[in-house]
Amino acid sequence: MATRQLLIAAALREERLERRRNRRRLRNQLNISNIPDLEFVGNYRLSRELFEELCQDIVPLLPPKGRRHGIEPTLKILTALNFYARGSYQGSVGQNMDGPMAQQTMSRCLQEVTTALNAPHILRKHVRFPQNRNERNLIKRKFYDKYGLPTVVGCIDCSHVAIVRPSEHEEQYFNRKHFHSINTQVICDSDLLITNVDASYGGATHDAYIWRECDSGYALREHMMTPVDNAVENSPEGRYNYLQKRACCTIERTFGVLKGRWRCILAARELHYYPETAGKIILACCVLHNMCIRAGIEGPELTEEEHQSERTRQVPFETAASSTQGLQAGRRARNSLIQILEKN
Repeated sequence: MATRQLLIAAALREERLERRRNRRRLRNQLNISNIPDLEFVGNYRLSRELFEELCQDIVPLLPPKGRRHGIEPTLKILTALNFYARGSYQGSVGQNMDGPMAQQTMSRCLQEVTTALNAPHILRKHVRFPQNRNERNLIKRKFYDKYGLPTVVGCIDCSHVAIVRPSEHEEQYFNRKHFHSINTQVICDSDLLITNVDASYGGATHDAYIWRECDSGYALREHMMTPVDNAVENSPEGRYNYLQKRACCTIERTFGVLKGRWRCILAARELHYYPETAGKIILACCVLHNMCIRAGIEGPELTEEEHQSERTRQVPFETAASSTQGLQAGRRARNSLIQILEKN
């Protein structure tokens, strides 16, 4: 009996070793040049050329390969891209990869690539608010040409990304829609490029607390224009509201494109990571989003059902409180803008 058990145990060990050898052999055989272009973009969202650019940026930031049978840096990056794009659980992502991979290994790849994409110089390179007058003027001109609103340097809003219940400070992440989330603030330009992102606040945090802002959910400020309440249609205020709403659709479309391309951050999904790691995954997706926008690569769009699910899961706005002085300055700035629009 004991001999039989030893033989079974030895056979199981040999089977596990053979599976590992097969995984390594398949990984070593991975050749991205054999993947058709459309399939490559479908699986990883980047073109082959953009993938090479990404590798040049972050391969030096990844831990060295180490062992002879260690995972190649390019495969680590493909593994992470596949997870960001599909939003599947790690096990199924590992099975769907061109080189099969154990879940624990895939998790390590994802952590390493996400950390690399969050390196300060990588974030500064790909996600940056306009720093000088020329950059700001270019963005203003594009907003004006598209929407007829002058002096706009960005649109801002927040969106909730679902996470599993954290083990610590759970109440900070439990939002008013009764699920745990990261309340992610994004600023975009008229081309849907993300110029600023903050993914460090829990879902219980009010949008205006993250930054007092330009939608109806935020307090009016001298540098942030919100709609006029109860404006009469075809009045100066009504015409301003129409233009303001059209321009603010830019941020809604930015979130739609971002989440359509990188589905791991859809509100209907859950990131199964600690909040800090989940925030880094969101930032990584924003970096990759901007790379795709600049390269003109189209991503899959959200279906109407997915759009509806996103709208249902997002926390509704509550108008933020504001100081009297801040409101007065904001109203003066908005009234001046309305007068400028009426003269044009």
